[in-house]
Amino acid sequence: MRFSIEIEREADGRWIAEIPAIPGVLAYGRSEMQARAKVYALALRVIADQVEKSGRVPKSLSLVCASA
Repeated sequence: MRFSIEIEREADGRWIAEIPAIPGVLAYGRSEMQARAKVYALALRVIADQVEKSGRVPKSLSLVCASA
């Protein structure tokens, strides 16, 4: 599993990070690093929930940051 993290700065100064391939996985932060950390943690929670429900374990997992 390989996912890209997209990060951009909002007009109000906040940073938003999103993983488009996982619906609903987006997070805001006061800094770019905070937004990245929050979206990464959320993605891991969502993936863990999917693994628990399906019983299918991914061979590998990669989250790559791509600034917008």
